Order: sequence, then structure tokens, then C-alpha cells
Amino acid sequence: MTSFLAPVRTWHRPLLVCAALMLGLMLVAGVGLVVDDRTLLNESVWIKPLKFGFAFALYALTLAWLSTKLTRGRRLGRWVGTVFAVTSVVEVGAITVQAARGTFSHFNADLTDPVTAALVPILTYGVMIILIAQLVLGVVVLIQRTGGAALNRAIRTGLALATFGMVLPIYWLVAQVTPRTVTDANGRQVPMYQGHGIGDPDGNGMFLTGWSVTGGDFRVPHFFALHGIQVLLLLAAALAALAAKRAWLRPEKVRARLVGSAALGYTGLVAVVTWQAVRGQSLIHPDASTLLALAAVLLIAALAAAGSVVAGRRAFS
Repeated sequence: MTSFLAPVRTWHRPLLVCAALMLGLMLVAGVGLVVDDRTLLNESVWIKPLKFGFAFALYALTLAWLSTKLTRGRRLGRWVGTVFAVTSVVEVGAITVQAARGTFSHFNADLTDPVTAALVPILTYGVMIILIAQLVLGVVVLIQRTGGAALNRAIRTGLALATFGMVLPIYWLVAQVTPRTVTDANGRQVPMYQGHGIGDPDGNGMFLTGWSVTGGDFRVPHFFALHGIQVLLLLAAALAALAAKRAWLRPEKVRARLVGSAALGYTGLVAVVTWQAVRGQSLIHPDASTLLALAAVLLIAALAAAGSVVAGRRAFS
């Protein structure tokens, strides 16, 4: 894992195809936002496919690149990557079908609708398959023993965070049931067995993200945890690039410590927004306890990073 870049032709092909399909879906959903005025819970029916297309495109590209860094368990990693790619396409496809029909995908309990009844198993078990694939990939990454410490730390912490982010929706599915009836874009009354909001099941969503502003929302920590790996990989890449001009950054140990400091801070951030959601509190309406916890996380991470910088510079003074 000594190099960040690898020829695209060596990347995992099924995951690249998955990413391409998701990017195509984003274009379709973007057009839908403009030409289709139908809404679900006061947001466009195409918002959800757009968000899922973005998230899965980004994550599939990350995994496709990661497959080039595997030296042990490479065949297993590539096979599991294929399972992840195929399942993701089917899962997001089911979401898109429901959006195009103007009705709900997740939490939809209307089994009198034959299409919904056919898609519910896909939406339910698809998440489980994706999670299992993620766990297996995490194990494969953990057995790697080559490469730079900074990159390894970014990958391992990022995959651990992503796994946590994938577990959250499953936990929410079984932790609380809030049955109710809502109206879809066709004016049809649809029974639902769960909602995204905590305290307010449907909430009033933020622009684009849809995250509740009237209660907690597990989609917030889900998002931050899922994309932590991209944040940490970008940091590791930036530090490697800066090392060409900053001699004190050239030791792998220094860069690994800085990535570790960022990983500590980012993990703390995920913990804080998860705690905030559990308490039924909106991301944009933090109370004093949330702000204090966030300040503590930022201070600890900043002190750890400052210590790493001081130690690195001192070694070259």
C-alpha cells in the first residue's frame, strides 16, 4: 500500500460498473428534480435516488481503488467486492423504482401493493448482504501487512467507521417501531412501520439531505460514518503530497500520527452526532451538552495533532 495511485484498469471492474450506474442515476434523478414536481413528505420523490446514487458511487469507487491495495486474500476481496456491487445496484434500483412510482421504499408496509410486496424483501435483505460484505472486506484489510502506516491507518479506521454507519440503519429497524399512515405522491394512504426521525418520526427535513430539524435522525451519523474513509484517505494523500516539500513530514511515523489524530477526532464527531440523534435532537439545534461534547472532541484531536507536529518538527530541528 505504498502508492495511492494505480491504473484504473486494475481497479475492481464490477465496482467501477456499479459506480458508473450510480453516477448515471444521479443524472436521471437530477433531471427528475427539475421536471417532476411530485413530493413525498414535502421533498421531491427524486431526492432519495439522488442521495443514494451519490453515496454508493463514492463508496464503490473507494472500494474499487482499495482492491488494488490487497496483497493477502485478494481473490476473496474481489469476490466480496462483486457481491457488494451487484447487491448495491439491486438495492438502489428498488429504491429508484419506488421513487418513480411516487411511493415509499424503506419502511413501507403496504403489502397490498404487489410491486411494494415484491421489493420489500430486496430492501430488507439487501442491507444485510451489503453489511456482511463490508464486514468481510474489513477482515481482509486487517490481515494486510504491507504498506505505509498512514495509509493503513486511514483505511482501517475508515472501514470501521463505515461498518458502524451501515449497522445503524439495521439497529434502527429493530430498536423502535412507530407505525402510522402517511400519504404518498399519488394521494394513496400508505402504512409505515418506521420513520427516519427520532422523537418526530417523519420530521421536517433539511434541504437536500432531508435530515430532521424537529427531532433526532440516524441518517446524520450514518452519513458521517459512511464517508469517514474518504475524508481520512484524502488527508493521508494530502500529507504524502506535502511530504515532498516538508522534510519533517517525510517519516511515515509522523504522517501516521497525524492521520491517527484526525481519525480520533472524526470518530469522536460520529459518536457525538450519534448521541445527539439518540436523544431526539436535530443536528442544527444542539444543546449545551452536545456543544460541550463536540468541543471536547475537537480539543483532544487538536492537541493530539499539535503534539504530532511538534514531535515531527523537533526531529528535524
